[in-house]
Amino acid sequence: MCDLRAQYISIQADIDAAIRSVIRSGEFERSALLWDFERQFAHACHRTYAIGVASGLAALFLTLKALGVGPGDEVITVPNTDISTCAAIRHCGATIVWADVDPATHNIDDRLAEGLITERTRAIVPVSMYGLPASLPRLQELASTSGLKLVSDAALAFGATLSSHPIGAFGDAACFSFAPTKVLGAYGDGGIIVTDDADLADAARKLAGYGEADPKDMADKDGTLCLRVEGYHEHLDVIQAGVLRAKLAYVDAWVRRRNQVADRYKQILAPYSLKTQHVPRGYTHAYRSFVVQVPDPSGAVEWLRAHGVTSQRLYAPPLHLQPAYADMGYGPGSFPVAESLAHSLLCLPIYPELADAEVDFVGTQLISYLGSVDT
Repeated sequence: MCDLRAQYISIQADIDAAIRSVIRSGEFERSALLWDFERQFAHACHRTYAIGVASGLAALFLTLKALGVGPGDEVITVPNTDISTCAAIRHCGATIVWADVDPATHNIDDRLAEGLITERTRAIVPVSMYGLPASLPRLQELASTSGLKLVSDAALAFGATLSSHPIGAFGDAACFSFAPTKVLGAYGDGGIIVTDDADLADAARKLAGYGEADPKDMADKDGTLCLRVEGYHEHLDVIQAGVLRAKLAYVDAWVRRRNQVADRYKQILAPYSLKTQHVPRGYTHAYRSFVVQVPDPSGAVEWLRAHGVTSQRLYAPPLHLQPAYADMGYGPGSFPVAESLAHSLLCLPIYPELADAEVDFVGTQLISYLGSVDT
């Protein structure tokens, strides 16, 4: 699905230099290199502050916690996402309120989300599925007029844009994952929070560490130790920050190539009128994943595997049908669009180093599968 070794080989000199630099510095936690990466990432998102943390889940959890989300509060999100989105909400003690999704974009249906707002609603957490931005300007307006916080789960979508603005520029905060297979991935795990809110940034940084107000240390103005909150010790490792800083310069080119691969898939599959995500005008898809709706996706996975192609189903079944959330009482039919997508979506290999001939091979094998189904 994603050849991380090929990516490493393509930028090996930069990565090796970055790792050596960290090792030679002897500073592996909370160093100047981390703060420099945070500044660069904030700038890339058109934001004032960035707080590097240990994972995408940590980014969401710490942001919601810093915003004061807790027991008795409700947070609206989608069921067709990774468990980290919803785990962050419940780890805060809040209640998940799921909204079904738009069948064309696979992202949260704004109208349904609006209808779910109650006096207990505290925040909306839209997920930009597979790298396609959710309708963040509309959701930002909705949150503002309703007195809610908008926390963008952009874990899959770094490099995507809306009207030429980076996806991280929207919402009270945006949260990203640096898991290895993301568009910008570490060699381990990691995440980051971006915001323009100084109070939110300060609170999130304190929670990410051991209560330090300043990113450099835990000392008060007079130099004495000052622990302001318990915190969770969820800092981004410096060696990962070094790797990410080296990769950051390549993201724009990688996203362009991902779009080229996606366009090639679409051209190959066009005669079969298969549905893919609709990309609204003015949006740029980051294509962390390329998904297409096919009959019997499980059968397609097996067929493709037998013919030398790795593929997978994603978020199937959706979260409301998973044992972890059985206590919420949902069953089949609760969110029909998310369930329909889960029953039909197939994810094909997509990464910048994928050659045109390899894309053609994958497309040809999928066409062969479709022909076998027709017969």
